[in-house]
Amino acid sequence: MVAVMRGFYEIAAGDPGRPALLGDDAMTYGELLSLVNRTSHGLVARGVRPGDPVVTVLKNGPDALTMMLAGYQVGAYLVPVNWHFTAEEIDYIVADCGAGTVVAPGALTVAELADGQPDGPPEHRRAGSMMLYTSGTTGRPKGVRRRLLDLTPEELHPILTRKSWRHFGLPPGGVHLVCSQLYHSAPYGQAMMALQLGHAIVAPERFDAAETLRLIERHRVTNAFMVPTMFHRLLAVPDRESYDLSSLTHLYHGAAPCPPATKQAMIDWLGPVLWEYYGSTEAAIATMVSSEEWLDRPGTVGRALDGMAFTIVGDDGQEVPPGEPGLVYIGGVNRFEYHGDPAKTAASMRGRAYTPGDIGYLDEDGYLFLLDRRTDLIISGGVNIYPAEIEAALMEHPAVTDVAVIGVPDPEWGQSVVALVQPAPGAPGTDALTAELLRHCAPRLAKLKHPRVIEFRDTLPRTPTGKLSRRDVREAYLSR
Repeated sequence: MVAVMRGFYEIAAGDPGRPALLGDDAMTYGELLSLVNRTSHGLVARGVRPGDPVVTVLKNGPDALTMMLAGYQVGAYLVPVNWHFTAEEIDYIVADCGAGTVVAPGALTVAELADGQPDGPPEHRRAGSMMLYTSGTTGRPKGVRRRLLDLTPEELHPILTRKSWRHFGLPPGGVHLVCSQLYHSAPYGQAMMALQLGHAIVAPERFDAAETLRLIERHRVTNAFMVPTMFHRLLAVPDRESYDLSSLTHLYHGAAPCPPATKQAMIDWLGPVLWEYYGSTEAAIATMVSSEEWLDRPGTVGRALDGMAFTIVGDDGQEVPPGEPGLVYIGGVNRFEYHGDPAKTAASMRGRAYTPGDIGYLDEDGYLFLLDRRTDLIISGGVNIYPAEIEAALMEHPAVTDVAVIGVPDPEWGQSVVALVQPAPGAPGTDALTAELLRHCAPRLAKLKHPRVIEFRDTLPRTPTGKLSRRDVREAYLSR
């Protein structure tokens, strides 16, 4: 009987020559495990104990992966921070979580942590976790903290497999491409899962559409996580059909709404390899939908996974029937808290169910369809208007590279619809493009949803995970 490997640490010990990191910083599983163990000892030597937060400010690459795995076996809460943040923003997170150790260039490096330390495993190994700071919709970001279990990483592995990883359908072995920054929950989680399944990792420092296609072809990438903005950029690569992408079996996406036309174009190009999931840092993965299911129900983000459930709640606080929109609550979520903010934690819950703040509806078969964020809802003349629907329609036009739709105060209607558009290269002039876009909306959107104003921007402020803060866009627009 062949023993089943339980995660990265056992795989690395049993098959040390297996490729772990491909590219310029290539490493084997054995080499990575040695660095992880030495780094783990370095953390313990600096006083890190189970339950302690450790802040990292690192770009994609070996150091980020090492800290993920080291924190995971010394029982620490790893707090990865956006390296684009200002010193003030980083200092706030360090102070708020109470971290005594910060790993960042100019502060403390992985090499310094590992220097002179033994390469065997640390004593009293205990599984750690990530504590990600979410931006939320208002105020300072808050850390999402879960209770740590008194288990080794190997003992936790089958639990994670049973609850979440099995839904991804990934076989042991393969090549995972990191397309976003590892300080975000989805890229972090996917990279960690890939390493626990014995995959090799390709982790470029940033996303470039043409380079992504080259990396998939060169390294025979089998799986990746992307966001819809990346899809749009890939579809715009002039010679995209010339690349051999046949190795790709699972292309996951989430984190932001995907316009149906964009997803349809990706499936037409790559085949039924797209898998969409819905969740959040707080709720983790709540749905998973295959390309085939999505083609049967365009726009759905899937049905609740085993152990999860959805409740749609109307403005009156009561559950609404299938087909009627309301606030989405997710049941079956592992308990969490916003670090240091019990009021925020309580406000997000309805009993044991959690809401990410999204508006959506369920069909008769339990498939979830999302409409928009509650905070982004536009109410014009007493009618609810969902910006994401208008954005999806405008993104179908070939002259549009990106778009943000916001509601602004209107003395007659309460709010009116404004579209801020990033034109594609070679697009018509502003007056001609405005008229063309309004004609484009006519057969796709009711008149009341048409933008009252269309303005053009060189770029729109999206995060590396493709999220757009309409609040920031709205404030910038109104401040003028």
